Amino acid sequence: MAALLPLNDDYPVRRAPVVAFTLIAVNVLVYLASPQASTAVWYPADMVGRYCAIEDYFMRWGAIPNEMLGRVDQARPLTEACGAIDGKSVWMSVFASMFVHSGPMHVIGNMVYLFVFGPVVEDRIGRVRFLGLYLVTGLAAVYAHAITDIDGTIPMVGASGAISGVLGAYLVVQFRSRVTSLVFGVIPMRLPGWALVGSYFAFQYLLYVTTSYAPGAGSNVAYAAHVYGFIAGVIAGLAVYRLRWRSGTRLSDVY
Repeated sequence: MAALLPLNDDYPVRRAPVVAFTLIAVNVLVYLASPQASTAVWYPADMVGRYCAIEDYFMRWGAIPNEMLGRVDQARPLTEACGAIDGKSVWMSVFASMFVHSGPMHVIGNMVYLFVFGPVVEDRIGRVRFLGLYLVTGLAAVYAHAITDIDGTIPMVGASGAISGVLGAYLVVQFRSRVTSLVFGVIPMRLPGWALVGSYFAFQYLLYVTTSYAPGAGSNVAYAAHVYGFIAGVIAGLAVYRLRWRSGTRLSDVY
């Protein structure tokens, strides 16, 4: 997701991160059952059949901007030879897209961030609120991407928007931790949590601006989802703190 690959956070969680680990398991299992994974042997084995199965999968379960915003009834298939998608539920695809990944590195990269930061945020705000934060910021990220690409026909998939929301909340609720990270994947460094997630946001924002507004620029990565998912996470984190201030309850006591 960025030039910094986190390995572990030094905050000692006090309860098993059930929700974070369940989300990781669901994301991994969904990928292993998808046609682009070699483990899904029930899909066609021939090249053309497998390609069409993959396209059908992404068109059915990916969040497509012009479908989401009602600009078309249903997006046209990317390859006419593979046929149209019948009976697609747009609302279901928006939700499902947060658990669909395009390849092994896509799912591994996202799950590493969730593994490092998810347990910390879950411990700080409670399991139910963490699940709500993950889903709400993920949906906010998907729709933010759609609004910035209203005529888009490429399916958006991946948990990056929701995980960006987790990072945004982390910046609010546990920025004092120190995180061991690999810089450019090779140099180990121990950095303040706020510096790592702050640099993540700055990097994603830079990529969003340069790929959105530079002449001739473009990207298959939904950087808008990363940016607005992070902002939604910051807002959600602040909202949780505001509730704590009003009730006088410590975050560590909230389940």
